[in-house]
Amino acid sequence: MKNRIYLLRISYWSGAILDGLMVIPMLFPIVGGVLFGIPDFNPSVEYRYAMGVSASLMAGWTVLLIWADRKPIERKGVLLITVFPVLLGLVVAGIYAVTHNFIPIEKMVPTWIIQILLTTLFMYSFFSIKDVK
Repeated sequence: MKNRIYLLRISYWSGAILDGLMVIPMLFPIVGGVLFGIPDFNPSVEYRYAMGVSASLMAGWTVLLIWADRKPIERKGVLLITVFPVLLGLVVAGIYAVTHNFIPIEKMVPTWIIQILLTTLFMYSFFSIKDVK
């Protein structure tokens, strides 16, 4: 039981740390340009607005995952909604960016690998604790 709770907590904190880190390239386009291989990235006002909104939501999700960690079993459902629709939506957005030649595929692959690893960790953590009352 203790190991299962520990795994839940690892899941929450892994997600929170990665989400928190992703706020940086959202708020600072030059960082995002370097990270995703977009040379001389100078986004429009519309893009910056969308990223500002997205950064707020990402920061909120970071706090939500930390909140879930305070009662890991009772709030394990946060992991499920982090996978569907959040991680799934991020994967789809990445596919869109690559297929429209915004981000080179070789820069997106590491992000997809991290998203797949997180999805696996979250789903395993969620379902490993389901039989515990």
